[in-house]
Amino acid sequence: MTSRTGRNIEPTAALWSERADLAESAIVSRHLRALWALPGTALGVPGWPPTKRERTFASWHYWWQAHLVDCAVDAANREPTPARRRRLAAIVRSIRLRNITGWTNRYYDDMAWLAISLERAERTQGIEEARGGLVALDKELYAGWAPQVGGGVPWRKGSDFYNAPANGPVGIAMARLGRYTRAQEIADWLDDTLRDKETGLIFDGIHLPAGEIERPVYSYCQGVVLGLETELAVHTGEIRHAERALRLLEAIEEHMISGGVVVGGGGGDGGLFNGILIRYLALAAVMLPGETHEHVQARKRAAAIVRNSAKAAWENRLEVEGEPLFGPDWRQPARLPGISGAGHATGGGSVSASRTPERDLSVQLSGWKLMEAAHTVTAAGL
Repeated sequence: MTSRTGRNIEPTAALWSERADLAESAIVSRHLRALWALPGTALGVPGWPPTKRERTFASWHYWWQAHLVDCAVDAANREPTPARRRRLAAIVRSIRLRNITGWTNRYYDDMAWLAISLERAERTQGIEEARGGLVALDKELYAGWAPQVGGGVPWRKGSDFYNAPANGPVGIAMARLGRYTRAQEIADWLDDTLRDKETGLIFDGIHLPAGEIERPVYSYCQGVVLGLETELAVHTGEIRHAERALRLLEAIEEHMISGGVVVGGGGGDGGLFNGILIRYLALAAVMLPGETHEHVQARKRAAAIVRNSAKAAWENRLEVEGEPLFGPDWRQPARLPGISGAGHATGGGSVSASRTPERDLSVQLSGWKLMEAAHTVTAAGL
């Protein structure tokens, strides 16, 4: 943001709140629809403009909806209104209805994301509809730990793949549900098993008991481990967790940030990756304990990444009928999507990107997360 004199002016918390409102409004107007025309329901349509399959929720992407809940909680916590609370309750209710068989599924990462969002919805907004889901999900997630192969939670039931995208959020869910011993077991397993000793970043996962490591590094893997270590640093006071968080933050800054902004980005499931990293950078910025110079500076640097990424995404947004449309790469101008080229579920269990990733709900949720995170760190004076 530049003044008339050409001087850069840092956006205030109030301005970030306005931008978060607009990001929320864009998703509500473009993506939120009643489930099967049932009263008192709402889910996020996976694409905009939507295909017929998307409009009817034949495809709906369980874990994307969990992040829709998380964003709706952010907005309700930032500025509580009856409309936001009703919307939040409707989304939670609709996830249970659309999942048909209950709250759970075969994927531990999916279930963990929903547990995290339901816990926040119940704790901060008193959403009663979340209680049954938390009970069911807590039981599944706790039981997912696999001591027979040396620990870890598999990606999905019956899989030999134990990855950071499952173990990170399972650990966060366990910590927030008061299961600190299990959360610490997961954090220790992640650090021992998936941390790259050279870069300090977290690898994707490992096949067990074979021991074959999948070495790609994704932004959301770093985010969930940073979030887990921050939670445990706060709730257990054990120094190893804060030390790991500081070390991982340095690795993120070195390898995943360019010009102060989180690099890259995609659509489909990948549309949520950078938004997840941003959420937990903001969490570390406001929660990571310690008053040494190192700790204070680490919190400020985490907040700066959030703010710089948010400024870049806002400057590169496309405005459609007065509401923002964010791009998958916050450093590049957003493009207007069409109805063709929708993403699809792959044989590996993931969701591919739309031809123009801007149409994906996942991409827009990351933009919303980013605006909320920028408000959070700015309001905290960071």
